[in-house]
Amino acid sequence: MFSKILIANRGEIACRVIDTCRRLGVGTVAVYSDADRGARHVALADEAVHIGGPAPKDSYLRGNAIIRAALDTGAQAIHPGYGFLSENPDFVDAVNAAGLVFIGPSADAIRAMGLKDAAKALMERAGVPVVPGYHGDDQDAGFLADQADRIGYPVLIKAVAGGGGKGMRKVDRAADFADALASAQGEAQTAFGNPAVLIEKYVTAPRHIEVQVFGNGQRAVHLFERDCSLQRRHQKVIEEAPAPGMTPEVRAAMGAAAVRAAEAIGYAGAGTIEFIVDGSRGLRPDGFWFMEMNTRLQVEHPVTEAITGVDLVEWQLRVASGEPLPARQQDLTIHGHAFEARLYAEDVPAGFLPATGRLAHLQFAGNARNETGVRQGDSISPWYDPMIAKIVTHGPTRAIALRALEQALVDTEVAGTVTNLDFLIALTRHAGFRAGEVDTGLIGRDLDALLDQSEPAPETRALAVLGVAGLHDPEVRGGVTLWAPLRRTVTWEGGEGVVEVLGPGQARVTLDGATHEVSHEGGRWWVNGAPRRSRIVAHPAGVSVFGGRSLTLVPQDPLDRQTEAAGGGMTLSPMPGLVKAVFVAAGQGVAAGDRLAILEAMKMEHTLTAARDGVVAEVLAAAGDQVEAGAPLIRLADEDGGAAPTAA
Repeated sequence: MFSKILIANRGEIACRVIDTCRRLGVGTVAVYSDADRGARHVALADEAVHIGGPAPKDSYLRGNAIIRAALDTGAQAIHPGYGFLSENPDFVDAVNAAGLVFIGPSADAIRAMGLKDAAKALMERAGVPVVPGYHGDDQDAGFLADQADRIGYPVLIKAVAGGGGKGMRKVDRAADFADALASAQGEAQTAFGNPAVLIEKYVTAPRHIEVQVFGNGQRAVHLFERDCSLQRRHQKVIEEAPAPGMTPEVRAAMGAAAVRAAEAIGYAGAGTIEFIVDGSRGLRPDGFWFMEMNTRLQVEHPVTEAITGVDLVEWQLRVASGEPLPARQQDLTIHGHAFEARLYAEDVPAGFLPATGRLAHLQFAGNARNETGVRQGDSISPWYDPMIAKIVTHGPTRAIALRALEQALVDTEVAGTVTNLDFLIALTRHAGFRAGEVDTGLIGRDLDALLDQSEPAPETRALAVLGVAGLHDPEVRGGVTLWAPLRRTVTWEGGEGVVEVLGPGQARVTLDGATHEVSHEGGRWWVNGAPRRSRIVAHPAGVSVFGGRSLTLVPQDPLDRQTEAAGGGMTLSPMPGLVKAVFVAAGQGVAAGDRLAILEAMKMEHTLTAARDGVVAEVLAAAGDQVEAGAPLIRLADEDGGAAPTAA
């Protein structure tokens, strides 16, 4: 076993690797950028080395700087985590050339699976079923359109060097193919430096089921499957293991295919074979096809660990240090069911746009495994993936594990940035998902129902107003009435209410013309005689009520004057990012839905469109500009020369 390793990553995966190393007595070296100087992974590691600026290209993608840090600190090996350099074969070669061990597969194995078209051809030769499609080198737009016609619509355009949904477009009809192809190629070029794509048949009622494999370079085992079908924009939201509806026959077929795939390339370490599955008629041995291989540890690996009792990071360290495979196939069994939900800082109603902000309050549930790279007080940076945590639950049955996940999410408390927490809770309560009826289109079909934008309950608002009044601590409220007014008006951004203190632990809140009796008894809040499973928390960003659907109010001094925001006719940047393209000019007429600009942020492209017909009055940004969230980009003029709001 190694005595010291360097972790060439950041965030929750760096913290995850450190946890296992600490348990095994292995020393750890962290690397960090300017933006991560005070990050959690830096604090947890035994040593830390600064490697550059906040942009990944200036830090976490600087292979030479990372290798130098490993050599200077006496590390024997480098763990890549996932993302960044984890699937870069040139980096693997450089690590080995420096006399270090790469904790993962060989460069040859990564190259074999790095391009989706070549990987599919290799899998066909290995006897692994692949989806019908075109995986060749000819990238002529007309030729690709002909191939799509031959395959039959709907088809899926996918970047050959892609991942995470980038460079991927579903096309339902031939008339839309050219625009979708250009968009996919442009995004692929931006994200991967390679615009090449492949064309595949789009599978009806598709499910995304992947198999965890582990090899030592000669032979491999599988650790069963994970279902990752619950996705939006081709990115996973909730994963589970085992897959709903899986049969022993199908599991054996998928597992055997995954092992053949791994052994065909002499795979060493942890990897994942991803299959697209036709769920229209249930799971069948002839109804799954190879999609791609991730030659690294997956984000969702904890669900496999939960049902097998295996620490996959420990296995990585042991095999990379020269030990044999820790288990034979017959030694591996499934115990119970597990779920993982990805908690992100993102604006769900605005189209799941990544968000930033300081975590003014952060508390996780005690009944879950919470994998995180942040702490209360940390900032969600615009430079990296906005994940806050992975929340993992396990139970003897799927129903029990899912109820545990729902409760863990309800008990998770985040303030200071918008999150997808309410959306995740809604998913756990979705009738089809509860029944195990999952496919990759579920979220898209039921998005409106999952995006419940109704106002929080009046009882929740009443508790929040009590917090704005500073009366949320039951231990204090009985005494403050001696010198504070018994009745007072409180204000917050966007509202006003009245609070009357009736006695120790009792108050009356008048809000929007309605009166609510609030009390604190037996360790919980009661509103209008009914118990509430709620917590009121004051923090630097305001006052929040947690326990179900959360609500945050920002207190306001009644003497403060609010000024009207200028520039109501502006299309604003929804997040920090790079203006990739601008499609309009001053004086140009536009119609509702027309493209105005493309913003590149969080490694993805976001199209900003006109919300109404109008004339462009000003273009305030140009391609290549780096802009902050809220920066004005384009202004539409009214007929009278003024401006009206537009949506981005």
